[in-house]
Amino acid sequence: MIVKINVGDNPHRVKLERDGQEWRCELDGRLIQVRAQLVRRDVMSLITNGKTYEVKRDQLGKQARIWIEHSPYVVELSDPRSLASRTRNRSTSGNSRLLASMPGKILRVLATEMEQVEAGQALIVVEAMKMQNEIKSPGKGIVRQLVSEGTYVNAGDVLAIVE
Repeated sequence: MIVKINVGDNPHRVKLERDGQEWRCELDGRLIQVRAQLVRRDVMSLITNGKTYEVKRDQLGKQARIWIEHSPYVVELSDPRSLASRTRNRSTSGNSRLLASMPGKILRVLATEMEQVEAGQALIVVEAMKMQNEIKSPGKGIVRQLVSEGTYVNAGDVLAIVE
C-alpha cells in the first residue's frame, strides 16, 4: 500500500507492506522496520529502532491530527491512485501536480517545459498494465516540470507540474 501524507506543509510518500507481525515501511525511500499494535480505537503502539511510541489519531474540525507522545501533527492522508486525491493535489501557489496513479513507463511526452497548455490538453502517455493512458492538463497554464520519456515511474510519482 502506498499513501501520500502531508504533515503540515511537508509532503511524504509512505509505502507499507505487512511482514508477519512487523511492517516494512519506506518513508520517502528510506527503509524503516516498525512493529505496530492497535491498543484501542485510534491508538497504536509503535516500536522502531528499539524505541516505543504511543500514536493517537483524532479530528479537529476537518483536520486529522496524529499525536506522537504529546506532540500533535496535522496530517492529510491520500491514496495517490484515487481520482479524488489527484484532483485535490493543487497547492496554494496555483500549481497542479500530476501524479502517476500506478507504476508504469513514460512512452511519450507531448509537451515541453515552459510551454503554455490548455485545460484537457494531453501532456504525457503512460503505459501501465499493458494499457496506454493519456495524462491531461487539469487547467490552462504553463508546464513547469515534466518527466522524461522512457522513465519508469511508481504510483504517486510527480509526472508534471502545471502552473
